[in-house]
This record gives sequence, C-alpha cells and structure tokens, in this order.
Amino acid sequence: MPAVSIPKPQGAPFRVMPGFGLSLGFTIFYLGLIVLIPLSAVFLKTFTMTWEAFWSAVTSDRVVASYKLSFGASLIAAFINVIFGGIVAWVLVRYKFPGKRFVDALVDLPFALPTAVAGITLTALYSTNGWIGKYLAEFGIKVAFTPLGVVVALTFIGLPFVVRTVQPVLEEAERELEEAAASLGASSLQIFARVVFPTIMPALLTGFALAFARATGEYGSVIFIAGNMPMVSEITPLFIITKLEQYDYAGATAIAVVMLLASFAMLLTINLLQAWSRTRAGKK
Repeated sequence: MPAVSIPKPQGAPFRVMPGFGLSLGFTIFYLGLIVLIPLSAVFLKTFTMTWEAFWSAVTSDRVVASYKLSFGASLIAAFINVIFGGIVAWVLVRYKFPGKRFVDALVDLPFALPTAVAGITLTALYSTNGWIGKYLAEFGIKVAFTPLGVVVALTFIGLPFVVRTVQPVLEEAERELEEAAASLGASSLQIFARVVFPTIMPALLTGFALAFARATGEYGSVIFIAGNMPMVSEITPLFIITKLEQYDYAGATAIAVVMLLASFAMLLTINLLQAWSRTRAGKK
C-alpha cells in the first residue's frame, strides 16, 4: 500500500498540534487575567501617591528592618534547604531503607498543612516550654519569638521545593558516568564534585529560587513564631496586612511594589546563573 503523505500548506510552518495560535492567545489572556492585571493594579494604586509619600512609606525604620528580616531570613532558609534538601533527595533516590515511602510522603507535608497550623505547631515545639525549645533553652538558644524562629518557619515551608526539584534529576542521572569515574580511580569526593554536582546544580538553583520566592511572601506560618516585635521580628507581609487593616491601600501597595521589584531582581539573577550553568555544562 503506498504511503500517504500529508501536504504541507504553502507559506505556513508545519506544526504537529493544530490550533497553536488560538491556544497561545488563550494562554496570554489567562496569564494576563490572573497575573498581569493584579500586578498592574498594585502599580497603578501606588502611582496615586506622591514621591515624598511613597518614599516615606517604604523607607521608615520599621519597614526597612522588616525588609532586612524578610529577605535575609528567606535567603538563609533557601541556602539551608539547598544543602539539606539536596541530601534528603539523594537519600530518597540512592538508598533503600524501611519506611522510605513514609519519609517520601512526609516531605510534602508543608504543601498540605495549612500555614497557620504550621506556625502554631512550630511555636508550640520551639517555645521555651515546648518539646524542643526547652532543651535549646538550657544552652541559651531561644527560637520562638526571635528572628531565628522566622528562619525555622521559612525553612520548613521551603524544603519540598528543593527536594521535589532535585529528586527527578537524580533519578534520571546516568550512573554509568559515576561508575566510569570510579573505575578510573576517582575518589567519592571527586565523583560528586565533577560528575554529580554539575548535573544537579541547575536543579539546585531552581529549587533555591522556588524556596526563596515562597519564603519572601510567607505570612501564616511566620506571624505566630516570630512574635512580631518592632524592629526585631516583624516581617514585611505583616506591614502590608497592617496597612490594609488601616485602609491605607496606597501604603500597602507601595511596600508590595518594593517587595515585588526586589524579588524579581533576585529571581532574575538566579535564573541568569541557572542559564549560565546549563550553558557551561553543555559545553563540557
């Protein structure tokens, strides 16, 4: 039976999936409705303020202190999750042990647990009379109602992003390369540094970006354990909520714009580093 050829339309590129133009239009419309229009509203509301009012709202001493805590704690929590989340992903992929499926499911607990419940639970555990906090208090370490408690809460909610990003990359990694390096006399450290780490580094950067982005906007799990003490443990999202409760919508959007621009700059830098690492790995 002769093969049937599909005629290609003259002057039009051939696509496997039909209706690409309609799908693209719907995608742009949906993203605009869900993402672009709300973000535009934030900027438009902020533009109703004078420059002096805007600068006064976003540079007060308490707001600046909240910036430092929110972004600083988010960076620290993301770095911690990159290290220990990578270890968790490695153990789940490379080892077999009793209760592995339970541990694997436990990683997703911060996804399913309401943030307020997580905050109350962490506060109960790490307070000076809590199960963990009372032992830390003997060494002079106070977690609840301190910036350290904010880091603990942000680490808790950011762990799954790193594990679930790195885990599939490790599962698809070619074990033959590690075996070949070992047969050539490479040590375990050399194999990890020169074979495994370059493979998972883009995934680690992606997990870091996701964990950082999640942490900067976290509210529910932090307000309980932070204590919300002025100039000490106040986070920026709390200021936004406070401004909204005072019906100062322009002041709330002004602080939100600063957080949005700072987060975008951080994520852009991380994405550029991720693209550079992939290009470098491709050249090798």
